[in-house]
Amino acid sequence: MGNCAPLLYTEKFTTMQNKIPIGILGATGMVGQRYIQLLEDHPWFEVAWLAASDRSSGKTYGEAAKWRLDTPLPERIARMTVAPAEPAGAPRVIFASIDAAIAREMEPKFAEAGCAVLSNSSAFRMAPNVPLVIPEVNAEHLHLIEEQPSRKASGGYMVTNPNCSTIGLVMALKPLAERFGLEQIFVSTMQAVSGAGYPGVASMDILDNVVPYIGGEEEKMEAETLKLLGKLDGHSVAPLAAGITAHCNRVPVVDGHTECVSIKLSRKATAEEILAAWAEYKPLAGMNLPFAPVQPVQFAAQPDRPQPRLDRNREKGMAVTVGRLRKCSLLDWKFVLLSHNTVRGAAGATILNAELLASLGKLETAAETAARA
Repeated sequence: MGNCAPLLYTEKFTTMQNKIPIGILGATGMVGQRYIQLLEDHPWFEVAWLAASDRSSGKTYGEAAKWRLDTPLPERIARMTVAPAEPAGAPRVIFASIDAAIAREMEPKFAEAGCAVLSNSSAFRMAPNVPLVIPEVNAEHLHLIEEQPSRKASGGYMVTNPNCSTIGLVMALKPLAERFGLEQIFVSTMQAVSGAGYPGVASMDILDNVVPYIGGEEEKMEAETLKLLGKLDGHSVAPLAAGITAHCNRVPVVDGHTECVSIKLSRKATAEEILAAWAEYKPLAGMNLPFAPVQPVQFAAQPDRPQPRLDRNREKGMAVTVGRLRKCSLLDWKFVLLSHNTVRGAAGATILNAELLASLGKLETAAETAARA
């Protein structure tokens, strides 16, 4: 059995007095810092444990981390001691953002110890029994948790959120796939340097330049998109039967991934029907998840939008902005989308996944579920 600490609940989740303790694995990195920033005043969750590499372990977080965000490092967090990256002493809920090679070994250890591991890493996104989830898109895929051996043995499991460029694309595509069907997808990205982590891309490489290569990015976009838009089929997900090709580029923008998309639909649609599909798509309405955007996909009617500086922070960075909808002479329609890559595309995505899991009672142990039944 594991040694991750259980959660403490009152009779109902909605009246929970004590916040859920959250551990951050990879706490000193850029996404780890975003977790800290976004969770500072979260009504459900509280950062209770920080872990990073051996060189940071034993130091205070203020000593170990070079804080790079535009809000002050919270004093409480600065005084916390960075723990070793081991399950012993960790809270049950872990937000993980570590290198994929390290995650392949480390994340299963936390799941086997009874932790709910919500990962921003690519290591297990395509594993058949690991949910790859965007709550507005495929919440039903969370059933795959029950297919993981660790779930049966210790109650622990792994859930992943997609690549930062994939999330914006899929959120814009999902309403169209539901109403009209999708046959072909062409996407070309202009991705912010923050997507490469700190220190990102060297200034002499990116200033006055565009780098038309991001290692593994195109393959991730193509595979993850089809899994996210696929159907749960017994013990795994049957990917969407559509053709997709991606071109990924790094550009001198700090935050915000811009993507140019062309699509072929299974059923013809007018511009008005596409705009209605986006405007009416509110699958999380009424769930009262703190990080869920009220309007997940927002249309910008101006001919020169969306733009990173003007649109990346819509709904606190959790909405996707679409614009420039027009006929495509090769496929059916084309448009431009923008999403905040380190909020919606990384830390915010993990937090929203955790909120959804909490609302479904899946951050509890079996004993806690039984006690509240």
